[in-house]
Amino acid sequence: MNAASIVSIGNELLNGHTTDTNATYICQQLLSIGIPVVSVYTVGDDIHKIVAALKRAADDADIVIATGGLGPTDDDITRQAFAEYSGVKLQIDSALLDKIREFFAKRNTQMPEKNTIQACIPQGASPIENPLGTAPGILVEKGGKTLFALPGVPFEMKQMFESFVLAHLKRQGGERFVVIRKVRCFGEGESAIAEKLGNLMERSRNPIINSTVDAGVITLHIVASAIDKQQAEQLAQNDLENLRSLLGDLIFGIDEQTLPEVVGQQLARLHKTVAVAESCTGGLVAKLLTDIPGSSEYFTGGWVTYSNKAKVEQLGVSARLIEQFGAVSEQVASAMAQAAKNKAQTDFSIAITGIAGPAGGTEQKPVGLVYIAVTTYNDCITKRFLFPHSRGIVRLRAALTALNMLRLALKG
Repeated sequence: MNAASIVSIGNELLNGHTTDTNATYICQQLLSIGIPVVSVYTVGDDIHKIVAALKRAADDADIVIATGGLGPTDDDITRQAFAEYSGVKLQIDSALLDKIREFFAKRNTQMPEKNTIQACIPQGASPIENPLGTAPGILVEKGGKTLFALPGVPFEMKQMFESFVLAHLKRQGGERFVVIRKVRCFGEGESAIAEKLGNLMERSRNPIINSTVDAGVITLHIVASAIDKQQAEQLAQNDLENLRSLLGDLIFGIDEQTLPEVVGQQLARLHKTVAVAESCTGGLVAKLLTDIPGSSEYFTGGWVTYSNKAKVEQLGVSARLIEQFGAVSEQVASAMAQAAKNKAQTDFSIAITGIAGPAGGTEQKPVGLVYIAVTTYNDCITKRFLFPHSRGIVRLRAALTALNMLRLALKG
């Protein structure tokens, strides 16, 4: 299987002023035809560093795609770097020069002399037409490697990539169909899940299984490739079933399903309702639930009882209980959940109390300590958690953990 490497060029990518969306786009497009990207290099406008990056990229992969540095100004030196990499000189392509002049003529403008450099390409290279701008791309074939230079302007680059690069690569190596399925998990860490999978995550397999993490949600990406779509789909489905068998209840959703969406579907299917009582999450659980269209079918409402006074006056939690155990405690979380269920007259309830930080923690109750309670039909399940990282992450992890506890309770 062919592989690709990307070289993103431009000082603006290194000083934080511009986000490199081109590399992300190219990775997605290449994967769609069965070509994985094995490395991405970002370099500034320095010809020696660009040449070095091209050499490293060519060592990594058979296909190299560079973006940026094809403008008419002195800092646009990608074409010079391609010439030096190829060991040749730049030469003016008269047909390209005519097209650039025509581009300006259509706008009733005379071409600045500086734009002449854009008609120069390395000897032996082929130009890539740019129908949207004045910077043609470059195609170089050297030593069994295929190198493309494309403009850094995203809409120009995408047009040229789709109209020329993809077609060229399909002709060169034959198109393979790629099917990607996602398995979303919650409840254990990435390394623990990887251990359960064993050799399913080996890089030599087809499908390849990759993992990403976001606020405790582990997403396993099954990437299957084959010469026809049906075969790729079957390979992906086989691995999906393997993951279901190995991970069980750790899996909450498939493909684009979110945890709030899955919980909402469970509640709706069972014709059950839920209410919330939140402290440190400040209403985030309620927001996540009500982000889902149709949530009024199962979500009745909730309380954000941030202060001890609110917990006592709005929910009826005992002031003595708070004084004895503290607002952040198993006992208070349970009392909040029971009160929310009783007041809202729902089938289920969620309560959260904790210390989101950055201040307010003690040795006994550190920042990130959260108690979550979920009432079920005849029970109240309360658990203690210690979430690391920033205030925002603590709150989000707590909210998602609460929803996952409810998901498991609904399955039970």
